[in-house]
Amino acid sequence: EPVEPFLTPAMLDGLDVFWRTRAWSDMTALPADRRAKVLPYIADWAAGGADASGVDVYRGFAQIDVMSVAALRATSAFDVVLSPTCPVAAPPAEWASPTNDPARPFEHIGFTVPYNMSGQPAVSLNCGYTDDGRPIGLQIAGRRFDDLGVLRVAAAYERLRPPQRPWPIG
Repeated sequence: EPVEPFLTPAMLDGLDVFWRTRAWSDMTALPADRRAKVLPYIADWAAGGADASGVDVYRGFAQIDVMSVAALRATSAFDVVLSPTCPVAAPPAEWASPTNDPARPFEHIGFTVPYNMSGQPAVSLNCGYTDDGRPIGLQIAGRRFDDLGVLRVAAAYERLRPPQRPWPIG
């Protein structure tokens, strides 16, 4: 049965504000020589949290609970939920994120982050390949505390899927 989308842009945007601010706080606490080693992409992304207001940070943090409730509510009728791991094909290995744009850092986590926030176990495994040979991830998410059930479904899928290509691709 299809599961209707339950993650909203407001949830991801709020989480982004909270995580940017947290990262900025952590980075500014580093000695200058260590801060200079931070990946420029991450430094640019975290800088977006430098001027966030306390209210905005709190509202962003609150999106964790909003996301958790939404995930649990949307998936409560199912033993497992199958989804893509990522809504886009694997990016080039040199990119810092699938968008390679610190202004759009979370567009690729829409299928995974709700389960991280709700405490539901999830596993990602290869379920095929793009036309140019990049792996495609299948995510299997389950009910809270049913790690064993998720692992059993994953093991069954691994037995049933077509043979895998050798890794690394190249």
